[in-house]
Amino acid sequence: MQASTRLKSSTLDRSLQKTKGDANLSTFALLFSEMVQYSQNRVDNIHDLQNRLADFGKHVGIRVLDLFFLRVGKDKREVRLTPMLVFIQKVFWKYLFNREADNLEQHAQEANVYYLIERECLVNKFISVPNDKTGIIEGVLCSSGFTCKVLAQQGPRGTTYIINFDKSVMERESRLDSK
Repeated sequence: MQASTRLKSSTLDRSLQKTKGDANLSTFALLFSEMVQYSQNRVDNIHDLQNRLADFGKHVGIRVLDLFFLRVGKDKREVRLTPMLVFIQKVFWKYLFNREADNLEQHAQEANVYYLIERECLVNKFISVPNDKTGIIEGVLCSSGFTCKVLAQQGPRGTTYIINFDKSVMERESRLDSK
């Protein structure tokens, strides 16, 4: 008898170019739950927990953005503020969560404040304010050259991510507008 040899495949051996598809909700729930429990065991108050989840999200955002551009084969990233925010709302959000963010708005009085609105937030099934997503947004924007601070707020319209851009970003935008 001839023994059949089967090659074992490791996750690390797979190509980054190939994607298998969507992640299972139960898998996401397990990983997210473990991340929250891990963080809860290492903090003293809720503020520290939120900061820790945001830090996790920043690392995820930076890495997933790099992976996205590697997979789609796009060499250039957005350098203007509005196209970058629309990219996050429509393309990147769909890449991560299989649906676009519901709305993108600019603050009426403050030019450096934008709102990304999500009516049905997947993470809200597991935690009240999704600070990991604030970290993802902040990581994507900061790694792309748009220094900002992102906060999440629950409201009647769903989860609103408040994106407050640094003064240097707005100055750069005004210089680019004047060209």
